[in-house]
Amino acid sequence: MAGVTNAPFRSLCRQFGPGLVYVNEMIMAAALVYGNPRTRSMVSFAPDETFRSLQLYGSDPVIVEKAVDVLGSENLVDHIDLNFGCPAAKVTRKGGGAAVPLKKNLLAEIVRAAVRAGSRYGIPVTCKFRIGISDELVTYIDTGKICRDAGAVMIALHARTAQQHYAPSARWEAIAALKQQVEGIPVLGNGDIWCADDALRMVYETGCDGVVIGRGCLGKPWLFRDLVDAFNGRPVQSTPLLGDVLAVMLSHAESLMQHHRNNGRFDDTKGIREFRKHCGWYLTGYPVGPDIRRQFSEVSTLDDVRNLAASVDHSLTLVAGGERLARGHTNGPINVVLPHGYLDHLDDLQVPEDSLLTTMSGG
Repeated sequence: MAGVTNAPFRSLCRQFGPGLVYVNEMIMAAALVYGNPRTRSMVSFAPDETFRSLQLYGSDPVIVEKAVDVLGSENLVDHIDLNFGCPAAKVTRKGGGAAVPLKKNLLAEIVRAAVRAGSRYGIPVTCKFRIGISDELVTYIDTGKICRDAGAVMIALHARTAQQHYAPSARWEAIAALKQQVEGIPVLGNGDIWCADDALRMVYETGCDGVVIGRGCLGKPWLFRDLVDAFNGRPVQSTPLLGDVLAVMLSHAESLMQHHRNNGRFDDTKGIREFRKHCGWYLTGYPVGPDIRRQFSEVSTLDDVRNLAASVDHSLTLVAGGERLARGHTNGPINVVLPHGYLDHLDDLQVPEDSLLTTMSGG
């Protein structure tokens, strides 16, 4: 299963690894239920996507059930992944994401509500979560059992705490413990998979049933080709030359521009602006120099991308160890923001209000 991505990048990844599950961007249940136009536009799939997977989050079972009803009644998705692991303050401060597993009864109600609604449309529900909020508030074993008993068909563990955020390193031993202690449901592992060898090693060391890729595919959509080859016992292809990477970059930029046009956004610069953040990820590990990196981060038209790509040495190869250089977030630990008094009433079903906040120090 791939991490959450928008439609253009999912399409690019599917070209390299067809037949895998690629999950759409995380959607807020309440925003979907109340008809937020931007949220609705994020429920976007390519015409040839035959398994439409979407990640959903929320802290209110009633709202989550209504959101699944919206998705199901309008035939918008084929699979829903509930996110109980997001550590972002804008999510946890409302009792969503990584905050939910602290309240076991509420967690169970949310999963049951989603499964109940999903069953009306034949939509399976899976759940993703972290080890816990912090080393003092570890929840993942109980979370796995609750999700299983509430009807989830698969669970995935990002082997970090919310407080750890994306700081090194993922604790794969927690994935092994989850697999051993939560029987009767497939367990997927997530965290620090940068190349196919990492995925094979995770499965071997933890006994997990599969892997979830997040940051590892940023600027590296061919990782899914490598995973398919590795798990099928075929040799993994050599790391692409920079010229091949630049060709993928250009295709990505073109698809982003087309995506924003199709969504009624007539500002052609939006796709290029979104593309800029991917440039650094694509170039990670290639010795192009700081000036080229800067120029790619400032491109403003598709011609800029083409001209700059043509000026670079296409024969450059990845530096030694470059395949495991981190892309995306690397920061941590962080302060985890929870609703005020959240830890005082962990057994209730009260949906938190976000007007008052409390912060747990990240150290």
